Amino acid sequence: MTYRAPVSDIAFALKHAAGLNEALAEGLYGDLDEQTIDSVLEEAGRFASDVIAPLNQVGDTFGTPFKDGAVTMPPGWKQAYTDWAAAGWNGLARPPTSAASSCRMAVNAACIEMWNAGLDGLRHRPVLTMAAIDALHAYGSDDLKQRYLAKLISGEWMGTMQLTEPQAGSDVGALRTKAERAADGSYRLTAPRSSSPTASTT
Repeated sequence: MTYRAPVSDIAFALKHAAGLNEALAEGLYGDLDEQTIDSVLEEAGRFASDVIAPLNQVGDTFGTPFKDGAVTMPPGWKQAYTDWAAAGWNGLARPPTSAASSCRMAVNAACIEMWNAGLDGLRHRPVLTMAAIDALHAYGSDDLKQRYLAKLISGEWMGTMQLTEPQAGSDVGALRTKAERAADGSYRLTAPRSSSPTASTT
């Protein structure tokens, strides 16, 4: 089944149900106009339909093989993320610096809906990165902001989530596995019961 992003439906909901057109008319977003928003949504929909969605079948067919201590991602997945970040899509989540840019979160939410629908398996990293950007902007020290924000916003670096649920069998505090970066840039994972480390290329 081929996925086509419902751009017109999402644009209608954003502009009319969510009140974006009313906000634009009141000048709440500076000189941002409806045509610009339409262009952003159209391109986000195109990327979701033509680039992201086809990766579903590739991922299902190829899987993520683990061989000789290394995990290999399905063909095209890394390139899709690289292209997505290079196009500046992660920048939609950056903290607002002007009246017009304060609209980013609403537009970003509309774009995320299309990207996530295109390929659920690709959605976690961008969303976690956006949360990391928000947390750093709101609570991070100037030093942390200087070191991390630009790379997170560009998509060069990604955020992660540290989750522990003892009642669900995922008590992170009970883990004894360690991850250390090797000279070649990969990570060596070492567990107490393992006689030799394994490497991940992701």
